[in-house]
Amino acid sequence: MTEEEIKKIIDKGEGISVEFKTARNRLPENLFETVCAFLNRNGGTILLGVNDNKNVEGVDSDKIEMMCKDFANLGNNPTKIEPVFLLHPKTVLYNGKNLIHVFVPASSSVHKTNGKVFDRSVDGDFVVKSDSQISQIYLRKSSLFSESIIYPHLTENHFELGIVEKAKSIIRANRPNHPWVNLSNYEFFTAAGLYRYDIKSGEKGFTLAALMLFGKEEIIQ
Repeated sequence: MTEEEIKKIIDKGEGISVEFKTARNRLPENLFETVCAFLNRNGGTILLGVNDNKNVEGVDSDKIEMMCKDFANLGNNPTKIEPVFLLHPKTVLYNGKNLIHVFVPASSSVHKTNGKVFDRSVDGDFVVKSDSQISQIYLRKSSLFSESIIYPHLTENHFELGIVEKAKSIIRANRPNHPWVNLSNYEFFTAAGLYRYDIKSGEKGFTLAALMLFGKEEIIQ
């Protein structure tokens, strides 16, 4: 991301899809509340090192690498974000100061952090408390992300032999340090959102996306 693009984001200010957070030498405690809210709503951009008043404070240069690693690891930690969702923070230089930029896409799943579901409005992140509000999130996502439909009786036996290792090999060839390459198959499917747990229905299993990516032709048909 260029300095000009960062400037446009800062000039526009915070809103339903933009969040600034002060983060001089550690990740903010409420960071994953925003991550969760963006995943559950329409996605968004997080800039660490900018305060709510658009003042660019920066991130300490000797801490920025560690903070990026911590961010990536927490995204793969089910006690922090459930279901897990890997994010890739990027360091950017703006007006001589280090910032961390994170793009969070909208997710096909409904996510929780610290056991709570968060959503996003123009005023920021808020806890979704009622069953009806959570149901509305599910209904909205189900109309947009049909690939997240769970097939409880779909198993790895329905997948092409060796295709998962082939997928990992492709990832490894392009990004040798990608956190997915050393995961077990179950961890890989979960991290990729191909195996999920529906906190509303209690269903768990492989999704339509997993079938379309790895399924035997006769099973897909």
